Amino acid sequence: MHTTGPLLRRITLPLIAAGMLLLTSHPAAEAADAFKMGVVDPQSVLEKSKAGKKALDGLKEYVSTRQKLLSRDEEELRNTEKTLKEQVAKLSDAEKKDKETLFRAKIQDYQKRAQEFNQELQGKQKELVDDYMKRIAIATQNVAERGGFAIVLDKGSEQTVKIVIYNRDTIDLTEQVIKEFDRVNSR
Repeated sequence: MHTTGPLLRRITLPLIAAGMLLLTSHPAAEAADAFKMGVVDPQSVLEKSKAGKKALDGLKEYVSTRQKLLSRDEEELRNTEKTLKEQVAKLSDAEKKDKETLFRAKIQDYQKRAQEFNQELQGKQKELVDDYMKRIAIATQNVAERGGFAIVLDKGSEQTVKIVIYNRDTIDLTEQVIKEFDRVNSR
């Protein structure tokens, strides 16, 4: 559910890592000892925070409601097809053609509704991710500023793109960001 493309990440992360190496290996970098870096998994924040769970549950309910409507339409199409097959021997060629034309039109309407549903769902998912990524960024910034972190990287996850291959548990700020996220978004 990340909005940042994998190509952008492949380009920017090595640049950040190279910059980090220059910072820490520079002989005059006495500030390097004070440099704190953290990681956070935004996907976990969304899935584990109260506000995130509520939003995801709302999205699931939306999907479920729409899926029930599509299933009902699909069942109606099956019944219409069954009835048409049962009546085909009794109908004249003109009646067959008319009923088949109506049936094809119903199928096209169903396919159009299913396509519109998928587009709506993609739009709602994008809105949700965009909104929550902004909120997660604010919570992350609050945690980082309080903790004196100079940089916080998106850790990634198995479901998205794994960005950080290794990190000490002590610099993983995900749980702190979840708490801050809930605190800020509990209103």
